[in-house]
Amino acid sequence: MRKGITVKIFIGADHRGYLLKSKIVAILEKAGHDVVDAGTHTAQQSCDYPLVAYGVASRVSRDKNSRGILICMSGNGQVIAANKVKGAYAALCYNLASARLCRQHNNANILVIGAMSLKAAQLKTIVTTWLATPFEGGRHLRRFKMIQKIEQGENPDTLNRKKAVDRARDCGC
Repeated sequence: MRKGITVKIFIGADHRGYLLKSKIVAILEKAGHDVVDAGTHTAQQSCDYPLVAYGVASRVSRDKNSRGILICMSGNGQVIAANKVKGAYAALCYNLASARLCRQHNNANILVIGAMSLKAAQLKTIVTTWLATPFEGGRHLRRFKMIQKIEQGENPDTLNRKKAVDRARDCGC
């Protein structure tokens, strides 16, 4: 979302990401975003991160104009679980460049953060950059469509073969 534009953001964390989640929620609310907290609501009790990831990813996949943020200790479990939901495109980001590129090139709609990898001082820059960075489209759109083919259980190379057939037909070959 570009500067000044607000969006609905579903956010969730397991017990190891709870403290960072609280800081991110404050950043998002201060910027005027509509934040929906999908839990957990304590750092004191262990919880199952796949349930949190599913809750956020399923909501983001249904609400195409929303985004999601997930936090756990490493981020690996959350990104794996979220990416099992059709329409969820989660990216594990550990610095500013990865946050920017996952939006520009991959059209990620869920930001995943590993609590052990980031310091609180980095959060605002990474989250706001991720929200403000648009998908570039162009050659990246072709690749994103390939990812969607894989998601549908199809061979992504069919897009290239179809284009080759179309080019051959169009040139009279």
